[in-house]
Amino acid sequence: MSMKQPALTLKQFMLRQEVLRLYREIFRTIRRVPDPGSRTELQEWARRDFRGNSHHTDETTIKMMLQYGRRSLTELQNSLNLSGNK
Repeated sequence: MSMKQPALTLKQFMLRQEVLRLYREIFRTIRRVPDPGSRTELQEWARRDFRGNSHHTDETTIKMMLQYGRRSLTELQNSLNLSGNK
Protein backbone atom coordinates (compact mmCIF):
# COMPACT_ATOMS: atom_id res chain seq x y z
CA MET A 1 0.00 0.00 0.00
CA SER A 2 1.49 3.33 -1.10
CA MET A 3 1.09 6.47 1.01
CA LYS A 4 0.98 9.48 -1.29
CA GLN A 5 2.40 12.80 -0.13
CA PRO A 6 -0.08 15.67 -0.34
CA ALA A 7 0.48 17.92 -3.34
CA LEU A 8 2.68 20.94 -2.68
CA THR A 9 1.29 24.43 -3.01
CA LEU A 10 3.05 26.70 -5.50
CA LYS A 11 4.79 28.51 -2.63
CA GLN A 12 5.99 25.22 -1.11
CA PHE A 13 7.17 24.01 -4.50
CA MET A 14 9.15 27.22 -5.10
CA LEU A 15 10.75 27.04 -1.65
CA ARG A 16 11.65 23.40 -2.24
CA GLN A 17 13.33 24.37 -5.50
CA GLU A 18 15.34 27.06 -3.68
CA VAL A 19 16.47 24.55 -1.07
CA LEU A 20 17.52 22.04 -3.73
CA ARG A 21 19.38 24.75 -5.68
CA LEU A 22 21.27 25.79 -2.54
CA TYR A 23 22.08 22.14 -1.73
CA ARG A 24 23.53 21.56 -5.19
CA GLU A 25 25.51 24.81 -5.11
CA ILE A 26 26.97 23.93 -1.72
CA PHE A 27 28.14 20.55 -3.02
CA ARG A 28 29.57 22.10 -6.19
CA THR A 29 31.54 24.51 -4.02
CA ILE A 30 32.69 21.77 -1.63
CA ARG A 31 34.22 19.92 -4.61
CA ARG A 32 36.70 22.81 -4.88
CA VAL A 33 38.09 22.15 -1.37
CA PRO A 34 41.59 20.76 -1.97
CA ASP A 35 41.99 18.71 1.23
CA PRO A 36 40.08 15.38 0.99
CA GLY A 37 39.52 15.22 4.76
CA SER A 38 38.07 18.73 4.91
CA ARG A 39 35.99 18.03 1.82
CA THR A 40 34.47 14.91 3.41
CA GLU A 41 33.82 16.74 6.66
CA LEU A 42 32.05 19.57 4.83
CA GLN A 43 29.94 17.11 2.81
CA GLU A 44 28.88 15.32 5.99
CA TRP A 45 28.07 18.66 7.67
CA ALA A 46 25.92 19.76 4.71
CA ARG A 47 24.03 16.46 4.50
CA ARG A 48 23.47 16.39 8.26
CA ASP A 49 22.26 19.99 8.29
CA PHE A 50 19.82 19.53 5.40
CA ARG A 51 18.49 16.19 6.68
CA GLY A 52 18.20 17.50 10.21
CA ASN A 53 16.05 20.38 9.04
CA SER A 54 13.98 18.56 6.42
CA HIS A 55 11.00 18.22 8.78
CA HIS A 56 10.35 21.98 8.85
CA THR A 57 7.25 23.15 7.02
CA ASP A 58 6.90 26.73 8.27
CA GLU A 59 7.69 29.10 5.41
CA THR A 60 9.38 31.71 7.62
CA THR A 61 11.60 29.08 9.26
CA ILE A 62 12.62 27.67 5.88
CA LYS A 63 13.43 31.15 4.53
CA MET A 64 15.58 31.89 7.59
CA MET A 65 17.45 28.61 7.12
CA LEU A 66 17.94 29.42 3.43
CA GLN A 67 19.52 32.76 4.43
CA TYR A 68 21.82 30.97 6.87
CA GLY A 69 22.75 28.45 4.17
CA ARG A 70 23.49 31.18 1.63
CA ARG A 71 25.69 33.03 4.14
CA SER A 72 27.58 29.81 4.89
CA LEU A 73 28.00 29.15 1.17
CA THR A 74 29.29 32.68 0.57
CA GLU A 75 31.80 32.33 3.42
CA LEU A 76 33.05 29.04 2.00
CA GLN A 77 33.31 30.50 -1.52
CA ASN A 78 35.18 33.54 -0.21
CA SER A 79 37.62 31.33 1.73
CA LEU A 80 38.27 29.21 -1.35
CA ASN A 81 38.73 32.28 -3.54
CA LEU A 82 41.17 33.81 -1.07
CA SER A 83 43.18 30.60 -0.95
CA GLY A 84 43.32 30.48 -4.76
CA ASN A 85 41.01 27.48 -5.29
CA LYS A 86 38.78 28.61 -8.10
